[in-house]
Amino acid sequence: MASFKPSIPSGEVHVIMGPMFAGKTTALLRRIKSEGANGRNVAMIKSSKDNRYAVDSVVTHDGAKFPCWALPDLSSFRQNFGGDAYDKLDVIGIDEAQFFEDLYDFCCTAADHDGKTVIVAGLDGDYLRRSFGSVLDVVPLADTVTKLTARCEMCGKRAFFTLRKTEETKTELIGGADVYMPVCRQHYVNGQVLIKAARSVVESHKSKSGTFSEAAPVI
Repeated sequence: MASFKPSIPSGEVHVIMGPMFAGKTTALLRRIKSEGANGRNVAMIKSSKDNRYAVDSVVTHDGAKFPCWALPDLSSFRQNFGGDAYDKLDVIGIDEAQFFEDLYDFCCTAADHDGKTVIVAGLDGDYLRRSFGSVLDVVPLADTVTKLTARCEMCGKRAFFTLRKTEETKTELIGGADVYMPVCRQHYVNGQVLIKAARSVVESHKSKSGTFSEAAPVI
C-alpha cells in the first residue's frame, strides 16, 4: 500500500488597500501584533525604497513602529531570513506592497505551497487613480480584501483618492503630507483642475521670463 506524506496546510492571503493616510499600515501592524500575541511566528517586510521614517522598521504616520526586513524585492526574503527560520514562519506582513514587482509570485508561493498567511498592505491606485504596482493583481488570490478610506482634507468626507500636491509627474514619488493629501471624489476632480491651472500659470511665467531674458541687453 502506497504511503503518503502529509501535505503542508494551505495558507491565506489578505489584502488591505486604500489611499494614503487611510490607516493601512496601522491595520497591518494591528493584525501582525495580534497574530504574534496568539503564539504564531511573524515577520514583516517593507520596500527598501521607503526610508521616510526608519530604515529597518515599518512606521505608521502617527509613529507606531515594528521591526522589519527592508528589501528591494520579495524573492530575496527567504535567503535573507534563512531557510530554517522561514520554514517556522506562520505569518508574513508586507507593507507598501505596491513597490514590489514580484508580489503576485511571492504570494502564490508563500500561501499555496509554503502554507504561510500573507497580509498585504498597499496603495490600490496612484495619484492619477490608475493601478499602482501589483496590489490589484493579488486580489484574485486573496481570502479577504479590505478597502480603507481616509478623511478628505478639504471637506471631511470619506476620502477614496490620493491627490499629489507637487508638479512631479513620475509614478513613484515617496513622500508624506508634504506631497500628498487624501481627498473625496469631488475634491480630487477639483484639485486636478486647480493643479493643471497652476502648472499652466507657472509655465507661462517661465516662458515669458525666458523670452525677456533673451531679449534683454547685457550690461
